[in-house]
Amino acid sequence: MLLFLAASLTLVLIPGPNHLYIAARGLSQGRAAALASAFGVETGTLVHIAAAAGGLSYLIAQSATWFGVVKWAGVAYLVYLGVRTLTSKDELTTRTAEPQPLGKVFLEGVLVNVLNPKVILFFLALLPQFVDPGSGSPAMQIVLFGGTLLLLGLLSDILYAFMAGALSGRLAKRARGLRYFSGLVYIALGVATAFTGRRAA
Repeated sequence: MLLFLAASLTLVLIPGPNHLYIAARGLSQGRAAALASAFGVETGTLVHIAAAAGGLSYLIAQSATWFGVVKWAGVAYLVYLGVRTLTSKDELTTRTAEPQPLGKVFLEGVLVNVLNPKVILFFLALLPQFVDPGSGSPAMQIVLFGGTLLLLGLLSDILYAFMAGALSGRLAKRARGLRYFSGLVYIALGVATAFTGRRAA
């Protein structure tokens, strides 16, 4: 467990796609939306934990067809978010503009994480190294390790959400630049996801 904590902290402290997504949402709509995104992202992690414990992630990773479906669904969704943000005049204009419902923001965070093939590969590549079949149910061990990673990730996500929310208020006068920045972040995440399959292969 100590070794797993060290490995997880190393991964969590390195800014990644989830952090960029939360930051982009926080800059566009403020702290509440950033927090909703953070909890949505980690709810997506719960889905991955359940899938890994049940073997679904393994089946997806073993099947080129299903892995491709998950990967390109994630790519399409991230690019869609980017294009929508770039073409929207209201989403990032001012703090008084009509914001997106927090429930919708939360669900977007869930989808962004669930459709991220890198997360699937993470659970397949890292967690099995710490599972000891002689120490009890492998599924329960996956849940334990996954839950630990989820808590560490949530703390990191909340930190990013508060920072992005604070910057959103200070940078409200630069709404157009924030809109372009957030849109490009989403598209860049989609492009990065598109190349995940090649490296995995």
